[in-house]
Amino acid sequence: MATTDISEAAKAVIRRNTEEVQGGGDYALYDALFSDDFIDHTPQPGRTPDKAGALELYQTLRAAFPDFHAVIHWQAADGNLITTYKTYHGTHKGEFFGISPTGRVIQFETVDAMRVVDGKITEHWGVANLFSLMEQLGARPGTP
Repeated sequence: MATTDISEAAKAVIRRNTEEVQGGGDYALYDALFSDDFIDHTPQPGRTPDKAGALELYQTLRAAFPDFHAVIHWQAADGNLITTYKTYHGTHKGEFFGISPTGRVIQFETVDAMRVVDGKITEHWGVANLFSLMEQLGARPGTP
């Protein structure tokens, strides 16, 4: 398979994760898309850097923001390593990091790099603008 084909197939896996798992809550698909030896090189606070920890984060986000979804702005590929820039959206209807539901509509940007091997996500590195999210939820002193 040519590098272009590998990259396009890997992009499609990442898009399915973003749209169907994160945005749709399809956790059976999560199990199919993520390798059992998946490692998160940048786990969120309180999460383990493995497949179970990433699933727990996804479930926490959907519980806090039931309409959680992302808009993918662009993806770039270096072989099977896919970088995705996206904006997450949702309405705060459940507890999140100890913050009671506010009903606020939020959005925050994320850049993720994920490696896909044999159709499964094996590694993740990411940076999310959680400062902006916490500010939108009123969790920073001095925010309304």
